Amino acid sequence: MREIIDITKALSDANRVRALMLLTDGPLCVCQIIEMLGLAASTTSKHMSILRQAGLVEASKEGRWMHYTLAGKGASSQAKKAIRWIVSDLKGDPQILKDKAKLRKLLKVDREVLCRKQRS
Repeated sequence: MREIIDITKALSDANRVRALMLLTDGPLCVCQIIEMLGLAASTTSKHMSILRQAGLVEASKEGRWMHYTLAGKGASSQAKKAIRWIVSDLKGDPQILKDKAKLRKLLKVDREVLCRKQRS
């Protein structure tokens, strides 16, 4: 039961759901997620930590870059079901569609430039 509680808590915040939906197109650097959500780095990191603790996302460090992906093959069945449910129900949501359009533009920006901008 603990896992279900963690998942539902993780999905109880709009910014975490938006972050989860952004990852449906592939891995993102934390700096890209920060830019997309328009939140402080510490707030975004906390959101991603909650999603990770719930087993909905995975994190990997590549040099100085922290990347997040949707939970993969090793995810629990509950996490996989939750991801499928959120993705299927929100794929046509206006905010999600707006985020996807913004993300397409953002992916053209060099990560180095993006991270420098966030540090200043």
